[in-house]
Amino acid sequence: MRRLRSSEPLRTLVRETRLYPSQFILPLFVCPGEAVRRPISSMPGNFQLSVDELVKDSEEALSLGIGGVILFGIPASKDEFASGAYADDGITQRAVRALKSAVPKLLVITDVCNCEYTSHGHCGKVVGNEVDNDASLDWLAAAAVSHARAGVDIVAPSDMMDGRVAAIRKALDQAGFSNLPVLAYAAKFASVFYGPFREAAESAPQFGDRRSYQMDPANGREAMREIELDLEEGADMIMVKPAMPYLDLIRQARDRFSAPLGAYQVSGEFSMIIAAVLNGWLDRDRAILESLTSIRRAGADFILTYFAKEASRLLA
Repeated sequence: MRRLRSSEPLRTLVRETRLYPSQFILPLFVCPGEAVRRPISSMPGNFQLSVDELVKDSEEALSLGIGGVILFGIPASKDEFASGAYADDGITQRAVRALKSAVPKLLVITDVCNCEYTSHGHCGKVVGNEVDNDASLDWLAAAAVSHARAGVDIVAPSDMMDGRVAAIRKALDQAGFSNLPVLAYAAKFASVFYGPFREAAESAPQFGDRRSYQMDPANGREAMREIELDLEEGADMIMVKPAMPYLDLIRQARDRFSAPLGAYQVSGEFSMIIAAVLNGWLDRDRAILESLTSIRRAGADFILTYFAKEASRLLA
């Protein structure tokens, strides 16, 4: 077996899993203001960006051949109704219009959720101390339609409310956006690895946690049921989140479903690698590419990753 490992040209020739920049989606955080590039302390090299700075990063992403960007909005103010999520002049809607004007060839995805926009930090309408599932669907559908009107290419609901894909698909169709694809965060777990993201998106819950609607990390069969239901409701693409702790479920989903499959290498995965690199424990370039290769090898067609720009440069 070692004959085909003896040189880099031979290893390249027989390599089974390959990475391309077009398989990466770059997550970006957009905030109000101008010339804002605010460092995220727990995610070195990532920033909260004003729209003008967001355009610059997106232009760079396009020049590197990256497959697209996904936007997370940080509003100027929040309320208990998540009104900034579905306002036509909301921060995400303004960002989409700016990107489609400045970088029309770049694929733009929007995260459709409420947690960044609610004063309590939960992903839906709170009644008592519980998130009301069905009452939250109208907010999500309205947000998706507002993103569509702004010109987004794909909407990606991440809230994990039951029935949200069907509600969004119905609202988009009724508003005349029947051709707009839905990328469902179909198997999204209540993971400890989201910690740095909550600093970045300013979305930590003000009470309790999200384990009543995000999935139990111990459950694999349930993840397949969630994916199946989202596809039945009209999802065009599916996603497993996080990625590396759930490689087994990415493989199960790939074997079971034919829809395009994404995986999100989340903030905690990014920050763990960077922390080890900064301590001199890992080689940065090799850690980036090996981690991404493992996700592709498990079966993901595309990867949401904060390493998108670095990985693309390494692959050039």
